[in-house]
Amino acid sequence: MSQKILLIEDDAATADFVAKGLSEEGFLVDRADNGRDGLFHATDGSYDCVVLDRMLPGIDGMAVLAAMRGAGIETPVIVLSALGSPEDRVKGLTNGSDDYLVKPFAFAELLARIRLLVRRGRSAPAVETVLRCDDLEVDLLARRVKRAGRTIELQPREFRLLEFMLRHVEQVVTRTMLLEGVWDYHFDPGTNVIDVHLSRLRKKVDEGFARPLLHTVRGSGYRLGVNP
Repeated sequence: MSQKILLIEDDAATADFVAKGLSEEGFLVDRADNGRDGLFHATDGSYDCVVLDRMLPGIDGMAVLAAMRGAGIETPVIVLSALGSPEDRVKGLTNGSDDYLVKPFAFAELLARIRLLVRRGRSAPAVETVLRCDDLEVDLLARRVKRAGRTIELQPREFRLLEFMLRHVEQVVTRTMLLEGVWDYHFDPGTNVIDVHLSRLRKKVDEGFARPLLHTVRGSGYRLGVNP
């Protein structure tokens, strides 16, 4: 089945050039020459990739991108722009685009990048954004923790610690694993920093609830789970 590309580009010559080349390569190409129409097409979510000019009439390309991501449209987007400074590239990439290509560009490079994004988009597994254990729930995007419907306030390090434990639910997690996975470097094995943080986390996660979830495994480490 042919892959569908949405091309949002207001310069007719550039749009004709890109659309012709993509069609010759077997892609189905829909076109829009302004941000408003482009966003309307993009939000149906049926495209394999969006090629988005940064400077558009009506709605700027970066605003189109922000609206897409805000609507939950995760279609891969490659931004085309005459703005090529490192700051412009970084802004484009950190604001939701998957790639950023500076004008003027060679069609062969654009084609290679589109194919890479299409392939990556097809094979990418669903990203896990909510982790759970029994009645404990962590929303990674909102950075919100709830247990039995009650909000639990955590410090950044406590949040990372809980996230790590939830990714290893019902498994024994050693101190070494926690040091490397949560602190990113090695402490003196004799340090009590882990015990201190786990104690604080246990008070917030377990105290006042029907059953404990955070358990100490003597001589081994810790485990997050329903069973003692």
